[in-house]
Amino acid sequence: MQDSTLISCGLCLGEQLETYHQDKHRLYWQCQCCHLVMADPNSRLTPAQEKAIYDSHENDLEDAGYRRFLTRVSEPLIARLSKPSLGLDFGCGPGPLLAKMLEEAGHQVSLFDLYYANIPEVLKQQYDFIVSTEVVEHLAKPRQVLQQLLALLDCGQPLVLMTKLVIDKSRFANWHYKNDLTHISFFSQKTFAYFAAQQDCDLEFIGNDVIILTKRNTRQNFE
Repeated sequence: MQDSTLISCGLCLGEQLETYHQDKHRLYWQCQCCHLVMADPNSRLTPAQEKAIYDSHENDLEDAGYRRFLTRVSEPLIARLSKPSLGLDFGCGPGPLLAKMLEEAGHQVSLFDLYYANIPEVLKQQYDFIVSTEVVEHLAKPRQVLQQLLALLDCGQPLVLMTKLVIDKSRFANWHYKNDLTHISFFSQKTFAYFAAQQDCDLEFIGNDVIILTKRNTRQNFE
């Protein structure tokens, strides 16, 4: 058994962690402050191992099923935007279909991905919206990254995330989502509510896996 006193939460930096679940692959901790569930750091993959798994994914720009999947993000976002808007697809992956869909709707989209579009300059400008689909579950330090993204938005502009949400311990035990070893941070509605309150953001859940954070003002509390 690992010692939780050597670990801090990647979202709120809290040190009060309790064992949440253990399977044959990993041990999982839950922060008692923000409720983030995280895989034990000792079980994390190397960057090379992680990228090898990403390279095996098939994200075809012409895949109709993948396009339907992404409409869960694109449709509510497009309904909020004025044309033309400038956005960022953070963690776009090797097949940036969501960016293409938003461009088809009349918006301009910059791309950033640690492995497939590592262009640091795009993280130095302001945007009208940011989308990040199936990304936050891969982050060891989600606080740092989410704060960075919010800083690129002005008041009233949305950060739209997609990730599966933790429901409870019993469902987590049989949850396929945790079996992907690149998934290391697991959010619940309580976790996002905590973060939104700390960041002074409005919070909206759409369906089972789309989360919209909208900045109320420019003050950042989560220092």
